[in-house]
Amino acid sequence: MAYLLMFVTLLHLITLAMLFIATMEKSWWVWDGMENSDLWYNCRFDNLTGTWLCSSSKETEWLQAVQVLMVLAVVFSSVSFLGGLFYFTGLCQIFAGLTALSAALIYTLHNKEILQDLKELTLGHFGYCFFLAWVCVPLLVLSGIIYIHLRKKE
Repeated sequence: MAYLLMFVTLLHLITLAMLFIATMEKSWWVWDGMENSDLWYNCRFDNLTGTWLCSSSKETEWLQAVQVLMVLAVVFSSVSFLGGLFYFTGLCQIFAGLTALSAALIYTLHNKEILQDLKELTLGHFGYCFFLAWVCVPLLVLSGIIYIHLRKKE
């Protein structure tokens, strides 16, 4: 049981780090590696200066929903460390998984509205942060279930 507790704690830390990266990094939508868009900024690489030039994303209702849900997922996963183990932690992890699922699903279904004034969408594709958010969903739910299962064994 001690190994299972160490495993689920490590899984918790890994998913928290992945959630934070998915929320803050610049790669939810990518065009040819020289332009990308995330939840907060639209960026393009300037070959002349060798730097990324970023501007704030145009706020749409769908983008705000994704932003709020991803921040909530990070908060739920972080808060679960504060509580005692097991039920509270497990429920927070499951809620984090559900909010990340909702955010990724909204972005999947409404990316045309979210990225409406940017380059042609057919020239771009989903970036690694988008996939990272999807990978977090089953890991968060799994860690939540394991925490609750550990409570039953106590």
